Amino acid sequence: MNYTIAYYNERVKQQVMLLPPGILADYIHLTDLMQNHGANLQMPHSRAMGGGLFELRPKGKEGIGRVFYCTQVGQAIVILHSFVKKTNTTPAADLQLAKKRLKEVNHE
Repeated sequence: MNYTIAYYNERVKQQVMLLPPGILADYIHLTDLMQNHGANLQMPHSRAMGGGLFELRPKGKEGIGRVFYCTQVGQAIVILHSFVKKTNTTPAADLQLAKKRLKEVNHE
């Protein structure tokens, strides 16, 4: 059962590809796992944020990244937003942006 990775838009894809090299390598590894086994990797790799929103938790020598995503019918995983984590909590603005994009994806 193969899943596909899609991006909310081209800008989101570019932002993900600009993650630091170590974090990007882990992101690619985790998305390979999701493509082969589904979106629910569970902790410590992925966490449900509620309402159909999930966070992928890639890490590397440069720090910790977060990549918000959702799933759609047809086994598509949609990447909504990414950032490098600098504090212990997820910044409210990043979470709100991901939730806004999730609503838009669900209503299309």
